Amino acid sequence: MNKIETLCLLCSRPLQSTFSWKILLTKQFQPTICDRCSARFEYSSTVSALYQYNDAMKDYLHQYKFLQDVALAKVFRQELHARLKHEKATIIPIPMHPLKQSERTFSHMEELLKAATIPFVQLLEKTTSETQSSKNREQRIQAAPLFCLMTGAHVEHKEYLLFDDIKTTGTTLRHATEILMNAGAKNVKSFTLING
Repeated sequence: MNKIETLCLLCSRPLQSTFSWKILLTKQFQPTICDRCSARFEYSSTVSALYQYNDAMKDYLHQYKFLQDVALAKVFRQELHARLKHEKATIIPIPMHPLKQSERTFSHMEELLKAATIPFVQLLEKTTSETQSSKNREQRIQAAPLFCLMTGAHVEHKEYLLFDDIKTTGTTLRHATEILMNAGAKNVKSFTLING
C-alpha cells in the first residue's frame, strides 16, 4: 500500500490518497476533492439526478464549463460510475453545438462519462448554438427543435438514456426525447448530474 499526495481539485488542499489492490479490483477511483469540498454538494432527492443545484454546484459548473477546467470531469466520477455502471439502456450524452464545443475545447457531458468509465454513443446533433440558460422559461418552452439525428445515425427499437448536466425546465431533454422516439426508439429516459 502506497500513500500518494495529491491536491483537491476545487480548493487545492492536500489529499491523502491510499493506493491499494482493493481500490483497483473494486473499481474505486482515487478521491479528487477533499471531504470539506465534498460536503458542500447536496444530494438530490430524485432518482433522476445525483445532486441538487446550490452555490457549490454553481461554482463547480462555472469552473468546469466556462473556465474550461477539464480535470473537474473527475470530481463526480465515483458517484456517476456507481449510478450508471449497471444501466441497460444505451447512454447518449446531450451534445453541444460544434461552435460551442470549439469555444469550450471539450464536450463537458462526454468528459464526465469518460472520467467515470461509462460507455456511451452519440446519435444527436445540436441545431442551435444558443444556450437554454440564456432564455427565460417561456422562451425555452417555445423553442424550435434543438436537435436532429446525426447523419447516418441509426436509432434502434430499444431503450435509451439521455445524460445531461442540469435539468431546469426539462426542455432540452424533452426535445432530445422527441427526436429519438420519432426515429424509432422503444423508450427514452433521462438522468442528470444536477436537478436545477
